[in-house]
Amino acid sequence: MKLKAGNFVVYEKEKTSTHPSPRAEKVFPAQHGDTYSYVIRKFWKVLRVCEDETIEVETRRGKRRTLTPGDHRLGKAGLWQRLLFKDRFF
Repeated sequence: MKLKAGNFVVYEKEKTSTHPSPRAEKVFPAQHGDTYSYVIRKFWKVLRVCEDETIEVETRRGKRRTLTPGDHRLGKAGLWQRLLFKDRFF
């Protein structure tokens, strides 16, 4: 996957909680039922691709994250995702 500045990406962040949020996907209970593990989709914009190929992204609220390009949870947003979730990108 070749990314460049300005591209939109979708990141599937893995979380654990006693109360999953309404946007939680792939929800699985813990072995004893105390907590749940789940995935939240994050919609970010690529700010820049560094020389070492790490990717700097910006969240909707202005936070910045650095990701590795081989991360299996990272994917380029397709046309349908950009249209369906346009309010969640920016």
